Amino acid sequence: MSALDEPLKILFAGNTAKVLADGLGLHTNGDLLHHYPRRYAERGELTSLDELELDEHVTVMARIEKSEVIPFRGRKGNRLEVVVTDGRGRLKLTFFNQAHRVHELRPGRQGLFAGKVGVFNRVRQLANPDYQLMDEDSAGLAEEFAGRLIPVYPAVATMPSWKISKAVDTLLGSRVLEDVPDPLPEALRLERDLLPLRDALERIHRPRTHADRIQAQERLKWDEAFVLQVALARRRAADSAQPAVARVPSTGGLLDAFDARLPFELTEGQQTVTAEIFGDLAREHPMHRLLQGEVGSGKTMVGLRAMLAVVDTGGQAAMLAPTEVLAQQHHRSIVEMMGDLAEGGMLGGSELGTKVVLLTGSMGVPARRQALLDLISGDAGIVIGTHALIEDKVQFLDLGLVVVDEQHRFGVEQRDALRAKADRPPHLLVMTATPIPRTVAMTVFGDLETSVLDQLPAGRSPIASHVVPALEKPNFLTRAWERVREEVGKGHQAYVVCPRIGDEDEKAVAKSAGDDERRPPLAVLDIAEQLSGGPLSGLRVEVLHGRMQPDAKDDVMRRFTAGEVDVLVATTVIEVGVNVPNATVMVIMDADRFGVSQLHQLRGRVGRGSAPGLCLLVSEMPGGSQARQRLDAVAGTLDGFELSRIDLEQRREGDVLGQAQSGVRSSLRVLSVLEDEDVITAAREEAVRLVGADPELTDHPALASTLRSLLDADRAAYLERG
Repeated sequence: MSALDEPLKILFAGNTAKVLADGLGLHTNGDLLHHYPRRYAERGELTSLDELELDEHVTVMARIEKSEVIPFRGRKGNRLEVVVTDGRGRLKLTFFNQAHRVHELRPGRQGLFAGKVGVFNRVRQLANPDYQLMDEDSAGLAEEFAGRLIPVYPAVATMPSWKISKAVDTLLGSRVLEDVPDPLPEALRLERDLLPLRDALERIHRPRTHADRIQAQERLKWDEAFVLQVALARRRAADSAQPAVARVPSTGGLLDAFDARLPFELTEGQQTVTAEIFGDLAREHPMHRLLQGEVGSGKTMVGLRAMLAVVDTGGQAAMLAPTEVLAQQHHRSIVEMMGDLAEGGMLGGSELGTKVVLLTGSMGVPARRQALLDLISGDAGIVIGTHALIEDKVQFLDLGLVVVDEQHRFGVEQRDALRAKADRPPHLLVMTATPIPRTVAMTVFGDLETSVLDQLPAGRSPIASHVVPALEKPNFLTRAWERVREEVGKGHQAYVVCPRIGDEDEKAVAKSAGDDERRPPLAVLDIAEQLSGGPLSGLRVEVLHGRMQPDAKDDVMRRFTAGEVDVLVATTVIEVGVNVPNATVMVIMDADRFGVSQLHQLRGRVGRGSAPGLCLLVSEMPGGSQARQRLDAVAGTLDGFELSRIDLEQRREGDVLGQAQSGVRSSLRVLSVLEDEDVITAAREEAVRLVGADPELTDHPALASTLRSLLDADRAAYLERG
């Protein structure tokens, strides 16, 4: 065992190792060594208090402005209220029954204060925070960091930043740095003018200047990008080396019959992407391709044509959806598009047509049994389903292609489970619901080749989007409902989207809101009732949400599609896969409660026909707030790639990579998949070159050792998307 792998309890006596493990998930010397500072403070430089987020555990540098002991009324005890400032904003610190601290927490003193940001009486505060005074009257940290930057570490209540700093000091003073393997080949390090790894680790924790910090971060970014890209390059190489059945589309088959019935021409983009996919399918190695594109660009059509091409070769195709609602919608739309071609025929036989079956977890026993029989017999060439498709009982006659919705977060284990259902690995096509930036694709989906659809089908109409400030200008909301009535009067239909269903327990809703003093999110059931008896009275208003019975949801969607419903009040169950060309207007209530990409995806449900689309984003958030800025960004552009970058810039990196990406998240501490495109691109090129020359990493033992640490049992999920 190397010194990096040794448990912290060997180096730290007492409770320190346990608190580091329980509070921060740091178990080994290597874990602590790679627990880098979140930012750096300088003596005299105060933290901007206006930027603090609710519920975040923060460490701030601030100056004490006021201290006051306030006795409780009618009972024993007191609270000490301390107000700290950065010169502009203020933050209250509250200590309960700790009046003695007033003697050291005097106005004018400066220090680090750590705690969870909460709200009381509309004032942000830290309750019972930890603190470390840093002025000339203080010893300890003030002397220790004289003339140096002060590292501020990601911390928890039981282990504030300055205690982590002391633990890191102990670690750096041991011999652990002597045992750190350097994953970068020496020639690459010198070519890129990067620090030796030991120097970088010293400087990231104890920089004397910002130049030290920048040099250390540049080196460590390269480590993270290069090691990850080597892992992905090896995965791609292993995948491409596996045998697969070549699926060469035949002429005069099901695909040609389907194409002959299409009432429109495929876009140039669809034709280009299809050529890439068909080229992959024709090889004797499995396809691993990511298909991403603009909302409404026709990804489902491309996926369906690939499935039909595989059926023409005698194979079967499976489409995995993230939810039962979406699986049902995909099944319904594919059956409608295929018409009588989805009514049977023998797989690989002369009669054109194949069964298209649905398989979900809530299906009744008879229907499920029939679907399983259709798959193993080959009567069904196409199956659309949820995670239920991966179950042991599901068997195929000849599975040739798996099409996966990216939201499914379909991981390596699930992929292998499906591979086991075929004699040879099936081809794989992953489709994203919304566009993602190139660097995210290279990181999260780095083991897949990428195709991009950036052209909308002919006949699609532009969508106008506007923010409706309901509190500032209530007449705008009145006008929004008038616009809905006008569109219905022209024979069109409308969506109204709400963040909540409305049948939840009110206590649960209040609890989920936490310290958020805003009212609970607007609900489908409440809004539908208000609209039916108010501004939209006389119109045919129906509701749709995820807790309805499957048959009831199907019935509502069929009637809405048939034009028998004027206004559909729904949750985000309509976000993906719903295609009703006659729907021209969407009103999104509490639009600030949705993400940017989600709003863009929802907006894509209108403007799918010849009539122009209209999307109205209703919000009570004030102008100038970050929430309103996000809505203004959505209203200002229809470019999904631009909006995806805005969306991801406003979210934490861990959210970008996804909750299931635990290993990637733990391995990317300095590298930003959004900001470090040049590093990621260069690292990918270097990784491809190295793996091509040394696939087993025989000549690079330190790199191999670092990869083994990353891909051990605890972090094997780092290439997963589920």
